[in-house]
Amino acid sequence: MFSVFVSAPNAEDPMAALELGERPEPAIADGWARVQVKAASLNHHDVWSLKGQGLPEDKMPMILGTDAAGIDEDGNEVLIHSVISSPGWTGDETFDPRRSLLSEVHQGTFAEYVTVPKQNLIAKPAELSFEEASCLPTAWLTAYRMLTKDSGLKPGDTVLIQGASGGVATAATAIAKAMGLQVWVTGRTEEKRAAAAANGAHQTFESGARLPGKVDAVLETVGEATWSHSLRSLRPGGTVVCCGATSGFNPPADLARVFFLQMRIVGSTMGNSTELAALMNLLKTTGIRPAIDKTLPLAEAKAGFQAMVDGETNGKIVFTI
Repeated sequence: MFSVFVSAPNAEDPMAALELGERPEPAIADGWARVQVKAASLNHHDVWSLKGQGLPEDKMPMILGTDAAGIDEDGNEVLIHSVISSPGWTGDETFDPRRSLLSEVHQGTFAEYVTVPKQNLIAKPAELSFEEASCLPTAWLTAYRMLTKDSGLKPGDTVLIQGASGGVATAATAIAKAMGLQVWVTGRTEEKRAAAAANGAHQTFESGARLPGKVDAVLETVGEATWSHSLRSLRPGGTVVCCGATSGFNPPADLARVFFLQMRIVGSTMGNSTELAALMNLLKTTGIRPAIDKTLPLAEAKAGFQAMVDGETNGKIVFTI
């Protein structure tokens, strides 16, 4: 089957590691199901896999992709929850120390077919297209959990979202507005800031700009480049929720500010299947939809990956199969 995969990592030039071609269809284990993929969305996780970060070479060749929507063997339209828990695990999948995402241990979604545990299949609402639904399992679910479970925010509070154009940031902007929050967003270019405003941000600012006031929480996906600004922007007792570090993993700690102003720093990773179902209900009732920057056939996946590597995204990149 036609697939997008990696056979050998390249930390310096991830695009050189990207391969398109034929791979075997994955076997169907007991308790698992095969899904015909209709749409799959791209995440930074896929670029890191090309670099060998989180995906050792002995797991390759590996079909990339964590997110997908498609049709199961019974003809049902489904969305795939991409957090795969270990055998026998019960409860919140994100706390399983042996959990994985699709494309880490098991073959991913950038292919004609993917196999997943049956409990990882969730009925796709008719209101959502396959392309829209495919954006939800990683970026949108991460943003939803950050805003609902981890931030402590309530309607009327102000949230700062660092980095206007990434998948998590664009999701968080739309979700935060739907939750009744005041939404402030930073962006590196005027174009990115304008897109954030169109996506629901109440105010937008240049990266690192002095803000007109302190915020109740910051959603941090960028890491080193924005960390100091995040702490300076936070009110005493406020919360930084961090789900990633696309610019680097070693920000200045500024611990004096953290303990003197009693700030909370909360780590957040993905979300569980119950939260994914709740997120879909939020989209159904509010009418908000993922901002999709590009929709490309899987055969043109290199163009999508290149845009992400170059930082030229403004919303999600979706591949159709």
